Amino acid sequence: MSTPLDVLTYGEAMALFVADETGPLEAVGHFTKRIAGADLNVAIGLARLGFHVGYVSRVGADSFGRYVLDTLAREGIDASRVAVDTRYPTGFQLKGKQTDGSDPMVEYFRKGSAASHLSLDDYDAQYVGAARHLHLTGVAPAISATSRDLAFRLAESMRAAGKTISFDPNLRPTLWPSREAMVASLNALAALSDWVLPGLGEGLVLTGFETPEDIAQFYLDSGARGVIVKLGAQGAYFRAADQSGYVDAQPVASVVDTVGAGDGFAVGVVSGLLEGLDLPTAVARGNRIGALAIQVIGDSEGLPTRAELDRLEHSATPV
Repeated sequence: MSTPLDVLTYGEAMALFVADETGPLEAVGHFTKRIAGADLNVAIGLARLGFHVGYVSRVGADSFGRYVLDTLAREGIDASRVAVDTRYPTGFQLKGKQTDGSDPMVEYFRKGSAASHLSLDDYDAQYVGAARHLHLTGVAPAISATSRDLAFRLAESMRAAGKTISFDPNLRPTLWPSREAMVASLNALAALSDWVLPGLGEGLVLTGFETPEDIAQFYLDSGARGVIVKLGAQGAYFRAADQSGYVDAQPVASVVDTVGAGDGFAVGVVSGLLEGLDLPTAVARGNRIGALAIQVIGDSEGLPTRAELDRLEHSATPV
């Protein structure tokens, strides 16, 4: 690397095949290839806003793996710590098409993937030490025990170095051996983080509390500096030691694809906080970018460039 990293993240990047027509996946005959991965979506979004982003992962020595690497290069993301694993394949997924704004059907083909073999062997202290901020999701820790070990090593080393950490629980219950294991591991990662970004439903599962106020207080008591609870069409609730409140959602004309909305929200909040914006303004940016994400097909296609975001933030134009 020629310059230090603004943001480091890690996880599983997959090829994504989005249905070109509505209906059950088994009846769809044509798909469009795209890219997927919660942590990768955030990396792409932050890179488009001008941050120097590093991504740690594993891909197979196959066409999907080369597609991932080509995408990282095109987006300007540092991929020097993405290993090409000749033993295991790159994962992929199928996603249905909806026209009523509901969540599309998604099927994953990731068991035994190259990324599921991420481990402490992929930890590079010098590379991690060059990063200013770490963004974690709950997906990569779920794909295997060894990947989970890497998540904790990354978080613990960044915290020890006084760097900042953001964490989006991004629940994937089917990947965990049990609900109890999921709750314990993700709350432990949240306790190591500065900014925690659960959805309201995720907060209920992880904390047992039903209100955004109680969910936020749970994570503040665990050690977080700030908590932002995503409320979907109702916007978001934020809470820190000295402030709290609600930020309205950005209205949209139509919802095209809900997948990736939370990742877009994370891009907005994390970028704003790293730029020194106050918490309500950063949350408003999160709502704005999340609204952009749900108006196009694809997990990251709606994420704006810096120029596009600047135009939106300095005009009265709705998203």
